[in-house]
Amino acid sequence: MATNVARPYLRFNAIALLGCIIAGAWAVCLWVESTGNAAQLHHHALYESGRPFWIAALLVLAAWQLMTAAMMLPSSLGFIRLYAATASRAPRFPLTLFLFLTAYFAVWTAFALGAFAADMQLHRAVNAWPWLRAHAALIPAGTLALAAVYQFTPLKDACLKACRHPGMYLVRYYRRGAMNGLRTGFGHALYCLGCCWALMLVMFAAGVAHLAWMGVLAAIMFVEKATPSGNRIVAPVGVAFGILAGIALFAPGIIPGL
Repeated sequence: MATNVARPYLRFNAIALLGCIIAGAWAVCLWVESTGNAAQLHHHALYESGRPFWIAALLVLAAWQLMTAAMMLPSSLGFIRLYAATASRAPRFPLTLFLFLTAYFAVWTAFALGAFAADMQLHRAVNAWPWLRAHAALIPAGTLALAAVYQFTPLKDACLKACRHPGMYLVRYYRRGAMNGLRTGFGHALYCLGCCWALMLVMFAAGVAHLAWMGVLAAIMFVEKATPSGNRIVAPVGVAFGILAGIALFAPGIIPGL
């Protein structure tokens, strides 16, 4: 009897803990920008700092953990809540949830590292190619255009459907056990990545801890992934990013952060 009472309490605390993590991540990001330290974490500043690649990458990845917690966890909270409600009935639930979140953050960390390495190569290309350096506005415009086009792809639609219906995903893939928490977290993170990688690439271009972009993109991802009517904003968001791409190309410098 005591065990049956404890498990809902544990489930409640798991969700409350995630809420505290999300709030704490936003608080740290607010502090970083308000103190002017956010500029030090922008990839341009890291390139120009003269730090070795691995140190710059560690700084980006540390900041990216905050962005993942602040921006991605809210849109995945419905899935995690349902997963916690299911997995809490199994033994070693805290370890299972920990491994689930570890896999989730690992996928987004790998994406951030890949984006940082690719961006560094892009900057080297700009420095080595005078034409591209003279038309540097193509880079932010191309990033926004990529995000716009991806909004209309079948892959985006399929990943959004999987994220909006976590029950169907868990019925198909859920298995008991701590290591299966790792597998489930990895699988969910891949769908989450499929939904949001282009939007997070815009966030990467805008700079880590840029609060205005963080707020806008986090709201878009939450509505798209976590609300029943999220499909209604997918196309308008794509059109909006297409317009922003045109502005970034023909009027560079107008869009904050890009």
